[in-house]
Amino acid sequence: MSSIPPSSSTVFIVDDDEAVRDSLRWLLEANGYRVRAYGDAEQFLREYDENQAGVLIADVRMPGMSGLELQEQLLARNSPLPIVFITGHGDVPMAVSTMKKGAVDFLEKPFNEADLREIVGRMLEEAAQRLNQAQSKRNHEAMLARLTTREQQVLERIVAGRLNKQIADDLNISIKTVEAHRANIMEKLQVTTVADLMKVALHQES
Repeated sequence: MSSIPPSSSTVFIVDDDEAVRDSLRWLLEANGYRVRAYGDAEQFLREYDENQAGVLIADVRMPGMSGLELQEQLLARNSPLPIVFITGHGDVPMAVSTMKKGAVDFLEKPFNEADLREIVGRMLEEAAQRLNQAQSKRNHEAMLARLTTREQQVLERIVAGRLNKQIADDLNISIKTVEAHRANIMEKLQVTTVADLMKVALHQES
């Protein structure tokens, strides 16, 4: 059972068939989900905010940009949005290829409410995890970006297990300068121990 309140995330529907869009919207809204529906992939891409948690339900075959081409566009943007493809064709080779690129599930026509609820709930859990990971990565990169070039060089050597004297020799600077850089690095990365410093530098969970 999904622990994410349905209303906190959005289910995006991209399908050129109005009847399918309306049917999905009705089923999802009846289960408390916030839904946004689009008749084509291009419109969805223009309006999609990558910082918004949600799941995308897209038809595989559409005029203009297909669902598979939409997936390629999202992958190029490093989007964390999980995708559920609607297909009535049971194209196994396509499904295998698409899953390898990160699609998370398929919804075969005609679909039923139980399948839809189960898949969307599971995918929203996945969406929350992906969004958290993406945010964590951005925060980590922003933190490391505070370091000067010299501090980054010192940090790389700390992570490699080099001692202060060895770092001083490597960079042709004094040990006192290395110590000053270490202090600055720990302050900027908001850590107090070398163990925590290593976790931040290697982007490990505390």
